[in-house]
Amino acid sequence: MRVSMGTRILVVDDHPLTRDALASLLAQGGFEVVGEAAEGLEAVELASELQPDLVLLDLSMPGVDGLATLPRLRAACSACEVVVLTASGTEENLLAAIRGGAAGYLLKSEPPERIVTFLHGVANGEAALSGEVARRLLDQVRVGGRRGGGVPDHIAGVLSAREVEVLLLLDDHLSTDDIAKRLFISEHTVRSHVKSLLRKLNVSSRREALEQLAYARG
Repeated sequence: MRVSMGTRILVVDDHPLTRDALASLLAQGGFEVVGEAAEGLEAVELASELQPDLVLLDLSMPGVDGLATLPRLRAACSACEVVVLTASGTEENLLAAIRGGAAGYLLKSEPPERIVTFLHGVANGEAALSGEVARRLLDQVRVGGRRGGGVPDHIAGVLSAREVEVLLLLDDHLSTDDIAKRLFISEHTVRSHVKSLLRKLNVSSRREALEQLAYARG
């Protein structure tokens, strides 16, 4: 991969220590840090004024949060790429950021050198996804692909999207613990989804739910 030295970057995070640490890390990695912002509206103003090549955006900020800021950044700086850097790896935030035009979604748990490498990749036209995030997105695609043909409409219609996912994973013979790990939710949440889908399907056990699914598939 070609290293894009001198790429101009705007850092957006509400914690001063985090901004300082990122600015130092990025400068050492060959980036030119042209600005720092502590909240969304300030970030949009700076992006409009400075027109950076990249914006490194936190999601959890007071006032206008990162997800609400993302489309405004894209409007204010159409040529810049926005990469989310956050502690939040939830499915909802991930999908919302991608739909909002983010070129990357990185977790703050990534080693610093990996963050720098990912950002150079974005500067060279690549996407950037932390390994855990990429795996979660892949799971969504796989489950979504099976959902269309795997669950008949009259069953999928009475269940939530998450309950459909849980039902499909039960059909794959995954345990409660395995489902929790696959979907990045707690075992308690899995059990709640199972209880809800059993009630909606008017069955009393997982076995009966899977028998109903098999019968509906023909």
